[in-house]
Amino acid sequence: MHNEPIQTEAGQSGGPQFREAFELLIQTFLGGLRHGHFRCAFSIGIGKGNRREVVIEAGKSHKFNIPEEELPR
Repeated sequence: MHNEPIQTEAGQSGGPQFREAFELLIQTFLGGLRHGHFRCAFSIGIGKGNRREVVIEAGKSHKFNIPEEELPR
């Protein structure tokens, strides 16, 4: 098992679309843990203008378009 600490500062940096997607991913994961049974998937691709197209699927889908310059470094 990987023993590195979880880096939460990633959710505090980056642009608004990144932060919204990151927060939804965390909330979806925690909600699934509390419920006990869930299926979640996410996919990432590069779209128009070098934006990252992030889709989070967990019962319903959420899509985010994150400009490359808004990604945390």
